[in-house]
Amino acid sequence: MSGQDCSQPKAGVLGIHDGHNATAALVSEGVVRMVLQEERLTRTKNQGDAPRGAVESALALAARIGIADLRVALNGYYMNYGQWERETVVADYERSCGWSARLKQPLKNTLVDRYYQKHKARIRSAELKRAGISGTFEPVEHHLAHAAAAYFTSPWVADTGKTLVFTCDGSGDRLSATVSIGENSALSRLAEISEHDSLGRLYALVTRHLGLVPLEHEYKVMGLAPYASHSQGAAAAARSFEQLFEFPTVGGKPSRSLAWHRRKSVPSMYSGLGFLRNLLAGQRFDWIAAGLQRFTEQMLTTWVRNAVRETGIRRIACGGGVFMNVKANLAVLELPEVDEMHVSPSCGDESNSIGAACWLAAQNGQKMKPLRAIYFGEAITDAEAEEALDRAASIAGARRQRGFHWRWVRDIESFTAAKLAEGNIVARAAGAMEFGARALGNRSILARADSPSAARTINAMVKNRDFWLPFAPSVLADRSGQYYNKPKPVQSPYMMFAFRARPDSQASFMAAQHPYDATTRPHEVVAEHNPSYFRLLKEYEARTGDGIVLNTSFNLHGEPIVYRAADAVDVFLRSGLECMALSNWWVEKG
Repeated sequence: MSGQDCSQPKAGVLGIHDGHNATAALVSEGVVRMVLQEERLTRTKNQGDAPRGAVESALALAARIGIADLRVALNGYYMNYGQWERETVVADYERSCGWSARLKQPLKNTLVDRYYQKHKARIRSAELKRAGISGTFEPVEHHLAHAAAAYFTSPWVADTGKTLVFTCDGSGDRLSATVSIGENSALSRLAEISEHDSLGRLYALVTRHLGLVPLEHEYKVMGLAPYASHSQGAAAAARSFEQLFEFPTVGGKPSRSLAWHRRKSVPSMYSGLGFLRNLLAGQRFDWIAAGLQRFTEQMLTTWVRNAVRETGIRRIACGGGVFMNVKANLAVLELPEVDEMHVSPSCGDESNSIGAACWLAAQNGQKMKPLRAIYFGEAITDAEAEEALDRAASIAGARRQRGFHWRWVRDIESFTAAKLAEGNIVARAAGAMEFGARALGNRSILARADSPSAARTINAMVKNRDFWLPFAPSVLADRSGQYYNKPKPVQSPYMMFAFRARPDSQASFMAAQHPYDATTRPHEVVAEHNPSYFRLLKEYEARTGDGIVLNTSFNLHGEPIVYRAADAVDVFLRSGLECMALSNWWVEKG
């Protein structure tokens, strides 16, 4: 298991998120040692509930590095088990149209609700123990976990200065957003926003209204938005959304409020799908997407601007699923009030195992260190890769599938770079797996970034994605300024920001930017984080003159990113991929 090594630790914290996209994390001596998504092990997208396999991996690592005292931190005070599957999520959102959803909302934050939460917490403890996870469970409030994941992974966590911390998502422990100050390893909350007024839930409701899957396809809405962003229809849709929320005013003028709320007559976002469908009736789907994105950016920038002006703190850290929206992150970064900005990697609920563990570790006296590389999954070895290939070949032969062959290559990075330079599309599964929703080179499909035809081919033979969605690049960090403009000198190692392509360099990575608005969501690569992938890009640069390649996740649409060698071989055989670098083995079909 990969991690950031220090001297032998004696105490640590196991963090568990056991909801949608369940994860387990391990923290010791102020270092995030690992975090793993359960879906990578079960091969079921967004696998939820008790992350048995991920916890086993964390405990095995803890034993190897000599952690003798291990506390267990949970994301949130309670969790609804059995609610994470796609069909269940869709049904839950559809039920928010009905009368039962409207009747439930007034009961929240009452004695009845507190009893409900305690009942769910008991069920949760029983489920965790049934999964073989033992210990004294210490819950960390959901938005505190998001704030901790943002603050304690930031570059400034060891500084004595103050950091303004924002969280924003659908819901957790009855809240949807918070503002806090991080200072000296502590978090002090300034404001909070109810789940009834949830901006994240609104985005998910509109995702469902457009016929997509909430908690999974919000990125499709964001990707669709630019195509209609300057239309009158988008402006009209944005005005519709402006009828939902407002910031308080003082004397009829805008205030510096740190919280918004619903306008009168607007129902809770937890019983609002019918209301939204009436509100948006007759509006075209691309107008709605563009209007929603415009409104989201407007809400977030107003919120952040108010908080910075109120507190005087100009560096910010952000967490929660709404900040997976890279276009909104760019809008926030462009604010003149913001000097520095950090967004925790893959900052949906999957990151809350990190946040819960970091919070408990800090309370236990550990001095937290900034997060760096996030390649936390086990590495694929040559032996494992060869075994997976041998096994697949015997099965493929029995089924008379298309043949494939492989050979060991001493310098696989240079060989792969040469193949990419020639125009080949190459799947790469090598080294330790990256954490999160976005592939960072070790479980990626790669191609020339200057070849739009490569993007079309990838879509046709592997991804089967909606036609409007863009691909993203990996780029040598020291050459990033050649390809796109940054409003502030922020780093982008985790694909959490979008930037605007430089007009004079657009053609050199046309396949790895949005085809309509020329924005790009880069993965900036440094040797310190990933030496082998960095060398691959340097070898590609030597051959082509460009330090940038198209990088998309190595998976089939609707499936988790591959983890083990067998997963990579399976996707390779079930897709139209022709070439794969599997550890140090070069694999080809034909």
